[in-house]
Amino acid sequence: MATQNERYRDSISTVTSEGKRSWVYPKKPDGKLYRYREYVSYVLLAFLFVSPFLKVHGNQFLMFNVLERRFSIFGATFWPQDFYLFVIMMLIGVVFIVLFTVAFGRIFCGWICPQTIFMEMVFRKIEYWIEGDRGKQIRLDKQDWNAEKIRKKGLKWSLFFIISFLIANIFLAYLISSDKLLLYVQEGPSAHLGTFISLLIFTGVFYFVFAWFREQVCVIACPYGRLQGVLLDTKSIVVAYDHKRGEKEKGRAKFRKNEDRAASGKGDCIDCSQCVQVCPTGIDIRNGTQLECINCTACIDACNHMMDAVDLPRGLIRYASEENIEKKARFVFGPRLRAYSAVLIILIGTLTGMLFLRNDLEATILRLPGQLYEHKQDNIISNVYTYKLINKTSLDYKHLEFRLISHDGKIFPVKGNDIDVPGNGLAEGTLFIEIDRSALEDEKDKVKIAIYSGDKLIETTGTTFLGPRSYN
Repeated sequence: MATQNERYRDSISTVTSEGKRSWVYPKKPDGKLYRYREYVSYVLLAFLFVSPFLKVHGNQFLMFNVLERRFSIFGATFWPQDFYLFVIMMLIGVVFIVLFTVAFGRIFCGWICPQTIFMEMVFRKIEYWIEGDRGKQIRLDKQDWNAEKIRKKGLKWSLFFIISFLIANIFLAYLISSDKLLLYVQEGPSAHLGTFISLLIFTGVFYFVFAWFREQVCVIACPYGRLQGVLLDTKSIVVAYDHKRGEKEKGRAKFRKNEDRAASGKGDCIDCSQCVQVCPTGIDIRNGTQLECINCTACIDACNHMMDAVDLPRGLIRYASEENIEKKARFVFGPRLRAYSAVLIILIGTLTGMLFLRNDLEATILRLPGQLYEHKQDNIISNVYTYKLINKTSLDYKHLEFRLISHDGKIFPVKGNDIDVPGNGLAEGTLFIEIDRSALEDEKDKVKIAIYSGDKLIETTGTTFLGPRSYN
């Protein structure tokens, strides 16, 4: 059975004991760490809104076009054939987050996560601007619906919807490309009704998340809070309350003017509850590390402000590990961190090597299904193939030519041996390969084909050539 001090772990902060929603009204944060978070957030927001409209060599800087299975990352175009690269990228992302979670807890959630940035740096700021700080928001929600409440709530909800619509458009630019988005805007919703309806659905989802569901995304929906319970250990640096200093022999107590706090045996925590009031997920950090804590550091700034006010040292709540608080142990780059770092370095090295080896033009040549070889005059054996050339760059490849380099023979594309492949496009067709029977070693020979642009070798590929069985 849980003790009284541990019963807070039996429920979450956003649900009452009756199972109803407990609305969180965080106090407006202020302090050095909050200002740092603002700088980081504004840079990331600018990146999010600008990157779909940036072009590198004619390619969108970031695009994830799932419908056309074409992706653009830092201006480089990736096709379904490059899926193995995405697998490695995803593994790098997972290992990177795991590494930082083991070392620094849920720091990603508080400083980088789009949900937190939009909620705390956009929607919450609008709420403070229109409805005021914590106390004013509580009073406004409790009062009857009058002209003031209708005006403030209507303005807030309208702005929330407009921003949600803007966010949905930006995400659409990532999915279908900014060029198509701007074209759709010019042509109007009626010309692209399906896309417009999808846009409204996503707008509704964003509005629901930021206007009502809010911090419950972090507390209930996001699996990362549960993941950190597995990854954290006593050496992980998290936002932590120094209970050794805060409680001491007689525990926390309210501050009395002119008292000698050190001589009284009371802890440095003056039980002001500022850390609770400022928390965006409504928890009490003094209860210890909790899955709801997103490491946003709002409680650190609030506590430091109160420590300054009562002339006590800062750092009662700070970035620290359990071992640092209990034993004053310093951070050590331990075996777990070294192991994760080694895996991360290996994955990054593998990805870098594959990117350097990746060709700008990918050629696939396959025998036409169900077709056998054909005997021709002068002991010539002919096979028919389909080819597909995928241009992974924004540059046009013109006057491409197939050349057989493994055998003495000829290649005859049906459309002529002068093929053009547009930038970020593909060319496909049919070709014949003819080889003298005397040059064949077996009924299935591996042949190698080169694709040239003039005298410049662009790509090489291989396929299988069928011929008559040899009885020698």
